[in-house]
Amino acid sequence: MADKTKKVPENVSGPYYVDTECTACGLCTDDAPENFEMAESGDNAYVKKQPAGDDEKTSCESARESCPADAIGSDG
Repeated sequence: MADKTKKVPENVSGPYYVDTECTACGLCTDDAPENFEMAESGDNAYVKKQPAGDDEKTSCESARESCPADAIGSDG
C-alpha cells in the first residue's frame, strides 16, 4: 500500500500520488498517460495531472490497482 508520507516530489497536489516504492515499470503511464509520467531521471513515475472526469479517474484507479509495487495511492 502506498505511503502518503513518502510521496515523490514531482507529484502535483491532489488525491492521487506515487510514493518512493515506485520501480519505474511504466504500467501507470500506459494505463493513464494523461495523468502519469516518468520522472526525467527515469527512477520513478509521478502524477502529472489529477484526473478530470470519470474516464480519467477510472484510468487512474486501473493504474493504482495494477501497480506491482503498490506505489500509487489515493486519498480520495
